[in-house]
Amino acid sequence: MARIRLPSTIVIIFVTVQTGFLLFMYARYSSFLPQSEEKPSQVHILILSSWRSGSSFVGQLFSQHPSVFYLMEPAWHVWVKMYQNSAKVLHMAVRDLVRSIFLCDMSVFDAYMPWKRNLSDLFQWAASRALCSAPACDSFQRTDITSEMACKTLCGRYPFSKVEEACKTYSHVVIKEVRFFDLKVLYPLLTDPSLNLKIIHLVRDPRAVVKSREQSVKALARDNGIVLSTNGTKVEDSKYRVMQEVCRSHVQIYETATLKPPNFLKDRYLMVRFEDLVRDPLSEISEMYKFADLSLTPRLKSWIYNITHGQGPGKKKEAFKITSRDAVSVSQAWRNVLSFQKVKKIQEVCKGAINILGYQLVDSEKEQRDLTLDLVLPRRQNQFSWSSFNPKH
Repeated sequence: MARIRLPSTIVIIFVTVQTGFLLFMYARYSSFLPQSEEKPSQVHILILSSWRSGSSFVGQLFSQHPSVFYLMEPAWHVWVKMYQNSAKVLHMAVRDLVRSIFLCDMSVFDAYMPWKRNLSDLFQWAASRALCSAPACDSFQRTDITSEMACKTLCGRYPFSKVEEACKTYSHVVIKEVRFFDLKVLYPLLTDPSLNLKIIHLVRDPRAVVKSREQSVKALARDNGIVLSTNGTKVEDSKYRVMQEVCRSHVQIYETATLKPPNFLKDRYLMVRFEDLVRDPLSEISEMYKFADLSLTPRLKSWIYNITHGQGPGKKKEAFKITSRDAVSVSQAWRNVLSFQKVKKIQEVCKGAINILGYQLVDSEKEQRDLTLDLVLPRRQNQFSWSSFNPKH
């Protein structure tokens, strides 16, 4: 059988042309694919916490920043609409809603809200400074510190379309949410190339949480039922079963993020204790802002000082409002208010969380009442955040 022998020069030319053609086709094809190495223009921050943990306060620290578009617990709409399901079943719907909001696609609310709607139809809309200033509402400037009362009076009748319009004009989109109980549920968002997501995990001493929950028993009854999978029946958490689930979730989230976490969590998880925050607000807030790529303004510094150095712990009717209070007194109020019997029960159901998150158990009523005994332990070496583990610094 005869063989055709080509000169080596022709072979080299052929291979070169073929390689060039393949490179050209690859370049053309890849131009249509999302560029995963290019970060989205917006920064997305999820404040992940549980009810009565100080998360509304932390949310306001971000909401009042002029670069932030903020929404407080938008997944409330999912739970209200689908209240006969369990929290675990609703995780996916909540995650999809959060993702759409981060992308400023507010059509996701069509499934949960009336067709014709205003700003005031959105849960806790007035807690968002972005919805009380241009372009959502013309009554305030972006640099203003807004109050819910003034916002409700002046901005509630603006059309709901202003939510999406406003969202697209900010560099940061921040959502505060209490309806995630498993960090792994958020993995698809953390690996989504269209998002630039970072997570601030806010925790609080479970004993202080219980004291705060007792001021809001009726308001939490429906959510309790969803957490405990009661098929729509409201529940008062007298046996601390919801607290047990909340504590378990905080441990799961913390351990998932810090014990052999996936690489995509690097620089994207920060655990914050409420007690540390109220003891040294400016330092802790500066750390959170740095993590979120934000800067602390002089006006915000002044407001933060005033809001954390008020008189007393606040009134019962203000349980869901951000008012000027003595923040350190608020964080320690449980030690004088709760009976030692209640404290022992809470410690029993939340012992793991109390230990892992860095709080001290009390063995007697005397220890509980002795405010010179510090029950907030120094941060241990294993209480780190991926944000602090950065080889570039």
